[in-house]
Amino acid sequence: MEPWIIILSICGAYLVVALGLGVWSGRTVSKSVTGYVAGDRTLGTLVLYFVLGASVFSSFAFLGAPGWAYSRGAAAFYIIAYGAVGMIPFYFLGPHARRVGEELGFVTQAEMLAHRYDSSALSVILAVLSVVVFVPYLTLQMKGAGFLLSTISEGHLPQWLGALIAYGVVLVYVFASGMMAIGWTNTLQGIFMMVVAWFLGLYLPYELHGGVQPMFEALAASDAGAMLEGPGLAANGSSWTWAGYSSAVIVSAVGFSMWPHLFMRAFTARSERTLKLTVVLYPTFQLFLVPILLIGFAGVLPFPDVSPADTIVPHLLTELELSPVLVGLVCAGALAASMSSGDAILHAAASIGVRDGITPLRTTPMSDTRQRLWIRGLVVAVSAVAYYFAVISEVSIVALLLGAYGGVAQIFPLVFATFYWPRATGAGALSGLLAGIGANTLFLVLPSLRPFPLHEGIYGLAANILVFTTVSLLTKPHDPNHLEDYTSGLSTTEANATPSPSE
Repeated sequence: MEPWIIILSICGAYLVVALGLGVWSGRTVSKSVTGYVAGDRTLGTLVLYFVLGASVFSSFAFLGAPGWAYSRGAAAFYIIAYGAVGMIPFYFLGPHARRVGEELGFVTQAEMLAHRYDSSALSVILAVLSVVVFVPYLTLQMKGAGFLLSTISEGHLPQWLGALIAYGVVLVYVFASGMMAIGWTNTLQGIFMMVVAWFLGLYLPYELHGGVQPMFEALAASDAGAMLEGPGLAANGSSWTWAGYSSAVIVSAVGFSMWPHLFMRAFTARSERTLKLTVVLYPTFQLFLVPILLIGFAGVLPFPDVSPADTIVPHLLTELELSPVLVGLVCAGALAASMSSGDAILHAAASIGVRDGITPLRTTPMSDTRQRLWIRGLVVAVSAVAYYFAVISEVSIVALLLGAYGGVAQIFPLVFATFYWPRATGAGALSGLLAGIGANTLFLVLPSLRPFPLHEGIYGLAANILVFTTVSLLTKPHDPNHLEDYTSGLSTTEANATPSPSE
């Protein structure tokens, strides 16, 4: 039997297991929207840990990060830098969001913000923003799955078909079981891909160079030695400036916990203590990235011209003549990385699209049953749109993610002010958000206009905060009684440090 057939068969078996677990997990959850979107707020520390971790580290980590290490060297370290600090804001904001969500029945980020700022327009705009940034993020996952299955099958399985098969499975279990499917499949996928990452990260440098230290010594002594000098190479192959590197870290760290699919996990936690403990444990997931980057560096000297760089992992696996069974298990782990983010993104995009985009525009309330039906319908629609872009797009995986981060980072000032600045108003929030998105989009589309070589998200945040603050101070503050739910959970120190509505 051809090796690629064995490899594909193992990946196929993994897909069957994931499908079965995902569908099975929804048997006990309620049939309400809260059950489908938030898992009835019952997730414990273990499942929540892997939901947060596996939801973030995906094709971006398993394919994009090694691709950056392979093609751009030290630039890839920015991934570890922002991941190490990106969850810090969530430690403070997440428990407040969970408390308010339980008291007022929220299951999405935009629901909470629209209520706090008393603005249905804000809800719709946040829904549009969320879905817009989710499409490239989901496209990223589909491209990763397609790259992987096409490469390991030696081209027998085209990229479009590989993406279709993998995300057909995701579509079925998300459609059937919602949040509970994501929780349990992410736990399986997270454990699986951690084991695979450490095995590959240690094995490949040893196999190709005799170990991790000899690998870096050989790189430093070669013509590629400049790759090890920070901050590494930019997307166009020139040296990335420290300003560009640092601003990318800042924007990514600010936007990290603002991703709506990640922020929504605050509403799924069993308790505030569970959420805080999960956030404290979360940085240990960064250990998963260390071997991932070693994989990319291992391929620089022996395989210098792999293109696109995002396929370096499957390329190494097929070139080293490993046991097909071993390669199959490794590829299944990489596939798990893609699916563990894709399912969460798909679920969140559909939930937000209905709860925050469609419902506020209706003149009559939508029943719980009908909302659940609409969410499932949007699961299918968003899948189709992302799949279309995955098949025709030629943009690199990490470039897709960096572009999306600038937009989602604009949500951070609104969330922060929700709990820590009562003087913030709906007009200010809406104006600031639009200004931030506008500035971010302008400098993303026309990078030549940037006065300094900073990530476009930095300009967006500057415009956002300036307009948000100014308009809020010039408009009438909200009724303190309306804000009580958002400030009552603050500690005495926090409350005393927060301006009063009349200030």
